Amino acid sequence: MNAVRLLPLLPLIAALTGCAGGTEPAAGQIVPNVSPAPTITLEEPPAAVDAPAPDVAIPTGPAKLAAALKKTTTELYAGIDAWVDSGKARPPQHVVLLALHHQRIYRTLARDSALTASVVRRLPRDMAVEARANTTAVGKLLAMARPITAAQRKKIRLATPLPAGRLRGYMLRAERRFGVEWEVLAAIMLVETRFGRITSSSSTGAQGPMQFMPGTWRAYGMGGDVHDARDAIAAAANYLKASGAPKDYRRAVFAYNHDTRYVDAVLAHAEQIKRDPRSFYAYYNWQIFVLSGRGTAKEDVRLTGPR
Repeated sequence: MNAVRLLPLLPLIAALTGCAGGTEPAAGQIVPNVSPAPTITLEEPPAAVDAPAPDVAIPTGPAKLAAALKKTTTELYAGIDAWVDSGKARPPQHVVLLALHHQRIYRTLARDSALTASVVRRLPRDMAVEARANTTAVGKLLAMARPITAAQRKKIRLATPLPAGRLRGYMLRAERRFGVEWEVLAAIMLVETRFGRITSSSSTGAQGPMQFMPGTWRAYGMGGDVHDARDAIAAAANYLKASGAPKDYRRAVFAYNHDTRYVDAVLAHAEQIKRDPRSFYAYYNWQIFVLSGRGTAKEDVRLTGPR
C-alpha cells in the first residue's frame, strides 16, 4: 500500500519493519530532533522477585538457556498476572526487568537456529510453542534490519508509551468497529514503534504510533490525529479491513508492509497473543534495540528501558 512506510523502529529495533502499506527493507534515516531516552516511572521499588539485572549475561549452551527461558517466562507471567489484577497503569520494576531479559533471550535465540532447536526440545509444550513463535518473529525482523550509526541514533525521538491497558482498550474498540482482531493491531504496533516508544517520523514521512504516510492517513484516518494512539489504531483497523482483513490477514498485513518477513513476524506475534494474552503485556515491556554500525559485527544497542 502506501500507508505507513518505513518506521523509525526499523533501523531501530533492528530495522524492525516498515509501515502501513510500505516495504521495510532499508530502514530509512530518522528525522532530526534529538530527544533523550525517556525516564521510565516504575510503580514500585525492586520487588520481591529476584529479577535479572538489565544487562546481565545471557546463558550459553542449550540446557542453561532453556532453564533461563523457562524461569524467566514463568516469573514474568506471574508478575503480569499480579500487575493486571492490581489495576495499576504502570508495570512494576520486576516485570520490566523480566520482560527485558525475556526479550534478550529471544534476540539471542533468533540468531542461531540450531541453538533454538536444542532449547525448544527442553521446554514444556506450551512454552515450546511460544518459543517457536517468538524466535520466528524476532528472526524475521532481524533479517530485515541494518545497522545504524551513533549519529543516527542520536536523532531518534523516544517517549514513554501510554499504559498497556489503555492501548488494549483502543484496540478492542477498533476490533468491535472494524472486525479486525485486536491481537493483529497489537502486533503491528509492537513491530512499528514498540507501542509508541518511537515518535520520530520515518525518512519517507511516515508518522505516528502506527506509522502512516500522509496520503494514506487522509484516506483512512477518518479525520483523526495521526499522532494520537486511539485515532491511529482505529485507522490501522480501517486500512486492514479495506485491504482484506479479517478474511485474509496475510494479504492485509502485506498491504501494510510489502515484505513477507514482516507479515510472518506480525502474524507470529499476533498468534502468540491469542494463545496467551499475557504475551501482550510481555511485548509491551520489550524495549527498543538497534544494531550498531561499527565494523562488520552487528551488535545490539539498547535505547530504552532500565539501566
